[in-house]
Amino acid sequence: MNTLYYGDNLDVLRRHIEDESVHLVYLDPPFKTNQDYNILFAEQNGAKSSAQIKAFGDTWRWDQAAAAAYQDIVKSGPQKVSQAMLAFRLFLGESSVLAYLAMMAPRLVELHRVLVPGGALYVHCDCAASHYLKLLLDGVFGPQNFRNEITWTMRGIGRKQRIRKFPVDTQVLLYYTKPGQSVFHEQTWTERIPKQHKNGQFLLPKAYRRDEAGRVYWTSPRGDYTDESIERLRKEGRIHVTRTGKIRIKYFAKEDETSIYVARTVSNSWHDIPDILRTGAERLGYPTQKPEALLERIILASSNKGDVVLDPFCGCGTTIVAAQRLERRWIGIDITQLAVSLVKRRLSDAFGSEIAYQAIGEPVDIASARALAQQDWFQFQCWALGLVGARPVEQRKDANKGIDGRIWFYDDPQGKTKQIVLLVKSGRTSVKDVRDLRSVLERECAEIGVLITLQEPGKTMFTEAAAAGFYSSPWGRHPRLQILTVADLLKAKRIDFPEATNITLRRAPKSDPHNAAQQSEFPSLE
Repeated sequence: MNTLYYGDNLDVLRRHIEDESVHLVYLDPPFKTNQDYNILFAEQNGAKSSAQIKAFGDTWRWDQAAAAAYQDIVKSGPQKVSQAMLAFRLFLGESSVLAYLAMMAPRLVELHRVLVPGGALYVHCDCAASHYLKLLLDGVFGPQNFRNEITWTMRGIGRKQRIRKFPVDTQVLLYYTKPGQSVFHEQTWTERIPKQHKNGQFLLPKAYRRDEAGRVYWTSPRGDYTDESIERLRKEGRIHVTRTGKIRIKYFAKEDETSIYVARTVSNSWHDIPDILRTGAERLGYPTQKPEALLERIILASSNKGDVVLDPFCGCGTTIVAAQRLERRWIGIDITQLAVSLVKRRLSDAFGSEIAYQAIGEPVDIASARALAQQDWFQFQCWALGLVGARPVEQRKDANKGIDGRIWFYDDPQGKTKQIVLLVKSGRTSVKDVRDLRSVLERECAEIGVLITLQEPGKTMFTEAAAAGFYSSPWGRHPRLQILTVADLLKAKRIDFPEATNITLRRAPKSDPHNAAQQSEFPSLE
């Protein structure tokens, strides 16, 4: 069954994913690319590294956890992986990049384990990490199983500031397969070529002709086609013989009044898929979100319908949505409740009640909610806020005092945006918490305040909340101060407000299988 896991992907892979059960893996490991990291970077002892490299210090740090992961993979990992890690340490020192590789190595080993023979793995990475990851993947999969280094050019990347280098508008995907009979379906993209305008008429470009049936075509050399293939193409009307008797192959194009549209084989340079910043309908505000067209191409190329697609860093769920639309089974894993909540909402928006999946790792009762709160307060807070469709506030000491989350809504098309402020408590609560929330409500000029509590609130708290009165909307009256327990949330009780007007989280577009990336209508270019 389709499954969404909340937890550390290394633990989930080891505990829940069976050997040789996955056909395709796509992963986009987290590291920051939104600033200039070209620095000489400090080692743990304060010394400067002699190599100028791009730091992953905002995400990865050489600490006890990284050192333990390094020791584990060196001692118990495959021989080639162990040797690669020893070499990395000699070259990089105890740096953030070594910490990144130490965390990635055991995960790549586990992903190799769960792949079926012939299964494919795509690692999405920045050019600062691709050369290290490629060596590491050679150790895991074997260099003979490397298939492609794909360059994705993100159109529309602009310069934000004066810099002393060429702006970077590419990312790298490393494509490997496990030994065995692999799946690969050639992909095509459509190039638009304007017709030439002359004397008020649109004419075909010089390289294109029309046949007797009026179809537009262009030709290319015979290449290594066999005689049998040439005979088959002749019967299909796809052979053009030049005046010198040479055989060329016809390829047909679509056309409209001003342009012709030509099917091109997708190579390892992908420049026809725009960055998510230019695909407005898909944008959900997740910082590392990738366009669905990118994942659809990977899934169509390296899997069949019914295959299992795994994304161990699923983020906002683009891989999952693409796999669902293309009729693949899927497994998504993420370590943050914020991401898991976003994925669940996105699936609901895109597929409604049609989609069936199980979520594992999230609290399902009071005991597991209490365990999450004790283990990681922030993740508990994100989980609780996610249940009511709220967005966590930025975690800064000097900001949003007394507020854990917000909901924004409209109830008057001509009016201003209105808000609900939320406070989440896992420990003891009292009437003082309700009074504090009322003060925040007044300070923020919010319409509604909500207290979410793990413990059962006392009667005086409800009395104090009732004294705040009501907020009126076209949908009726709504208490200005509301108290919801985690037990209420687990029973699907929600905030009393005009929920249909909630604009807190951008709604994912409804899925239309007819608009998904499809195999090209054009004849194969082989």
